[in-house]
Amino acid sequence: MSRKQMTRPGGRSARVQAAVHSAVRELLAEVGRDALTVPMVAQRADVTPSTIYRRWGDLTELLSDVAVERLRPDGEPEDHGDLRSDLTAWAEQFLDEMASGSGRAYTRDALLGDPDGSNAGQCSAYAAEQINTILARAVRRGENPPDVETAMDRIVAPMMYRILFRPDGLDTAYARRLVTDLLNTSTTSAS
Repeated sequence: MSRKQMTRPGGRSARVQAAVHSAVRELLAEVGRDALTVPMVAQRADVTPSTIYRRWGDLTELLSDVAVERLRPDGEPEDHGDLRSDLTAWAEQFLDEMASGSGRAYTRDALLGDPDGSNAGQCSAYAAEQINTILARAVRRGENPPDVETAMDRIVAPMMYRILFRPDGLDTAYARRLVTDLLNTSTTSAS
């Protein structure tokens, strides 16, 4: 069980987490990642360094926890009236956010401080929840969408691979092409 899983939700624990996360974000903007230290974060958050070490282990795990929180979507995906429009808008926004400098930095931090893979799993769950919302909406409209895992494999997985390893050509046309390929394949498979 990781340190983060042992903490109680709410109360002092939630206040400490909020203060520490806020301190990390502020200090990253002020001094940058390379100059950031646990004692600096502790001082800014008005906690002891031992509180941070006890809860997060080290700076890498703390940065990973902050990154996962920053990668959490703000709300449900917008409803554009049909599956293709909803998925396209979501894919374009996802690519834009994840391929940005800050998106890449958060992704890097989320993965670096993730010895057991739980942060990567949480980031994946965020994307799957968003896609599931879009697909459920399509079903309610009478459309025949693909399943969540197929959408993740055909849209999110190639985007993340390209963002991490082959960042050239990442634009809205790429996002649209992934959605089109998914929906064309799903339509052909359903026939």
